[in-house]
Amino acid sequence: MIRGRRVVTPQGERAASIHVVDGTIERVGAFDDVPEGSEVADAGDLVVLPGLVDTHVHVNEPGRTEWEGFETATRAAAAGGVTTIVDMPLNSIPPTTTVDALDEKRAAADGKAHVDVGFWGGAVPENLGRLAELLGAGAFGFKAFLCPSGVEEFGALDLEQLRRAMEEIAGFDGLLIVHAEVPEELIAPPLGDPNAYGTYLASRPPEAEERAVAQIVKASADTGCRTHILHVSAAGCLDLVAGAVTAETCPHYLTFAAEEIPDGATAFKCAPPIRQAANRERLWEGLRGGKIAAVVSDHSPSTPDLKRGSFLQAWGGIASLQLGLRAVWTGARERGSGLEDVARWMSAGPASLAGLGRKGAIAEGMDADLVVFDPEDRSTVDPSELLHRHPTTPYAGRTLDGRVVTTYVRGVEAFADGRVADVRAGTLLSRGAA
Repeated sequence: MIRGRRVVTPQGERAASIHVVDGTIERVGAFDDVPEGSEVADAGDLVVLPGLVDTHVHVNEPGRTEWEGFETATRAAAAGGVTTIVDMPLNSIPPTTTVDALDEKRAAADGKAHVDVGFWGGAVPENLGRLAELLGAGAFGFKAFLCPSGVEEFGALDLEQLRRAMEEIAGFDGLLIVHAEVPEELIAPPLGDPNAYGTYLASRPPEAEERAVAQIVKASADTGCRTHILHVSAAGCLDLVAGAVTAETCPHYLTFAAEEIPDGATAFKCAPPIRQAANRERLWEGLRGGKIAAVVSDHSPSTPDLKRGSFLQAWGGIASLQLGLRAVWTGARERGSGLEDVARWMSAGPASLAGLGRKGAIAEGMDADLVVFDPEDRSTVDPSELLHRHPTTPYAGRTLDGRVVTTYVRGVEAFADGRVADVRAGTLLSRGAA
């Protein structure tokens, strides 16, 4: 049993005891509801949150395991209060676009997971017409790009191919998740100093996102395909998605601003890019107003050498899996939002998106994925303390609020007292069995 004076439940924050049997929450009772003989972990006045669900993580294993891997990624997740991740289908070799590739991915993850792990499949030109096979093998849905993905082995779909994929996916009520930028709005090579962040920002204007989202929304309406827009960075997209498709954003878009990024600071490079402070505030407004369904990391690390060079040369990905909760809490409390909001954005929302019916809330019948969190702690990010494979991150040196004290995966202690448990508490998830 885990109990505390500040337990965040779907009904609000309250004093409660969480009764766990075989990894499942049997009931949520009063604080003093302690049956004789119970093993009790008392959180006291710290906050007990539902474990975070991060549905946008690039683990990169197999094939690019020197970038990241299941052992290191899930260690970082546990340390950050993330109890479930869903792995993206690209940057690994082979990409997860066939049943054989999914089997290879699962084999690579087996025995290494400190948190629960699910897998997205990919929709690429070569596998259209065979997507149901991937769904039947346990993939949670299908990721597609409208612009080049950054890796040769994962091709983009044109608008006609996107509609074909949507028609196919709608036929079995699957989910399509889309990187929404149209290639014709991307500017390459851009004019200006390649070491200046403004040069890179100008190369991926908000119009590239907005035009893509408009096309996706229309195609979704025409085909009846359930569709989700990934990592929204341009706030102008929010009025386009409202009520039509779902959307997510990421901690880095809610934390950083283009005006503050120094020349040469390629740790900040991602696609779509971090935009201006005024745009960031509009994203926060959209999040609080319910236009954004989830906040997820888009953890996309690489080897340090690939992050060197100019903004036009460096790999476009941000490593932040361990820091998302703290980053979002820091911004949320500054703007008057509470931990109930953070739990909705980072746990319940992503769980609902991926169809993880046993995740995302502290309630009877749910998996006992729990985080004991100290919201009043404050510290500066030291990259040497990060547990993903390479410590490169734009959060280095930034002061963030909050500290993850303990993380439980299905009732098993996965992280406590600043260290990840030796036991690998994670399970490999399949759609329909999660």
